[in-house]
Amino acid sequence: MSAVSIGPYALPNPVILAPMAGVTDRPFRLLCRRLGAGMVVSEMVTSDVRLWNSRKSRLRLLHEGDPEPRSVQIAGGDPEMLAEAARANVELGAQIIDINMGCPAKKVCNKAAGSALMKDEALVAEILDAVVKAVDVPVTLKIRTGWDRSNRNGITVAKIAEQAGIQALAVHGRTRADLYTGEAEYDTIAAIKQAVSIPVFANGDIDSPQKARQVLDATGVDALLIGRAAQGRPWIFREIAHYLATGELLPAPGLIEVERILLEHLAALHAFYGDEMGVRIARKHVGWYLATLPGAREFRAKFNRLESTDAQCANVREFFVERHNEGEKAA
Repeated sequence: MSAVSIGPYALPNPVILAPMAGVTDRPFRLLCRRLGAGMVVSEMVTSDVRLWNSRKSRLRLLHEGDPEPRSVQIAGGDPEMLAEAARANVELGAQIIDINMGCPAKKVCNKAAGSALMKDEALVAEILDAVVKAVDVPVTLKIRTGWDRSNRNGITVAKIAEQAGIQALAVHGRTRADLYTGEAEYDTIAAIKQAVSIPVFANGDIDSPQKARQVLDATGVDALLIGRAAQGRPWIFREIAHYLATGELLPAPGLIEVERILLEHLAALHAFYGDEMGVRIARKHVGWYLATLPGAREFRAKFNRLESTDAQCANVREFFVERHNEGEKAA
């Protein structure tokens, strides 16, 4: 596979962490990058800069020390506000601005942002134009295949994006109405790739190295976005990148490595958010990491009641000691 570039940034591999609100915070981005992601994208930041003073927004905004190229996703429906948010993020260190027209969440769509924007192609053109003109860094766009199955206008929006100077386009292979159900439509992504000459990235249901290869072959895209499949499995990036490069499957990480990665992730969450919020946010991540291991459900019920950083870490260590002992007995 030839290397993918976004503006002046050449990515080391074509496997990208998709932005996910409440998930792709800085600790998770750093971890995914270290475990093989070619690029990571921040959580969605509102384009209303007046709301940036909340603690939640401040933590979402970029910080020095984030892995480069630093890509920040902004969401909103007002061209001027999005342009202002793009400029403000570039001042804070963003090197790529990503515009969200892919999020199907009601909260986002009701405000005519996210994938709701695809209904209004004239507004799409206005937004893209305003943001591209506002900053001198590459601007990328994330869309869905359309509004609903009878209004698949992904190709039209892709052409508008290319004309506006968008430098790469990510397509989630579902319509807004599909949310996250059903199968991703790779044929529509393939048609969008054919229709434009800018790099196109495929997103949706890519959850294994083999599936990644299949989607690349079926769509002809330049790179892949991995979202939900990375939750609790950040090493999926190195597995996919290695398989795409060599055709070989890496062995799955053993219990010792999973424990090490998880404890490192917990420490980073606690350091980033502080004890109270860190403990709360750690709960969902721990649930994802352990989901497939025996005894995880009972463990989680107990773990979710813990209130301190130390108790969480001690508990995770204990869980893995039990798994090791069971493994030795079975052997």
